[in-house]
Amino acid sequence: MVDVVQGDITQLKVDGIVTSANESLMGGGGVDKAVHRAAGPGLLQECMKIGLCNPGQAVITNAHWLEVQKIIHTVGPIWEGGGYGEEGVLRSCYRAALQLAQEHQLAHIALPCIAAGVYEFPGELAARIAVEEVRAFMASNAIPQRVTFCCFQDQDLAHYQAALADG
Repeated sequence: MVDVVQGDITQLKVDGIVTSANESLMGGGGVDKAVHRAAGPGLLQECMKIGLCNPGQAVITNAHWLEVQKIIHTVGPIWEGGGYGEEGVLRSCYRAALQLAQEHQLAHIALPCIAAGVYEFPGELAARIAVEEVRAFMASNAIPQRVTFCCFQDQDLAHYQAALADG
């Protein structure tokens, strides 16, 4: 099952959440800042031990103060007009995050709008890619069983609702 909600990803009752991180994993802005704040200082310490995460890749950490099992951190592409492989990197973010969810047996995960904020990836395209990648992964894998897209902004919610309706 794939659905979409509007709200704060740190408040969802799921097995794991994904955050749209920067390469340093140090809790930049937007959703990543909220995740780091809610998870507490132990998350920053754990991320410092991991080091860097390249765009399109993902790493997993403990949830610390959050009431989920794990946090998956993925680094989206910075939009530079679409001619620099941004779509492929974004697709890789979703595949890497879903693979980690599967490996750690996270049956229900929540995903944010990766790269659609400060990285300026066009929202409508980002939502379409997200839905395509999640549906493709779920079609051939038993876990995760449920994926919830969590949108903070009204415009992102509309993009995800439209992308889900198209499929």
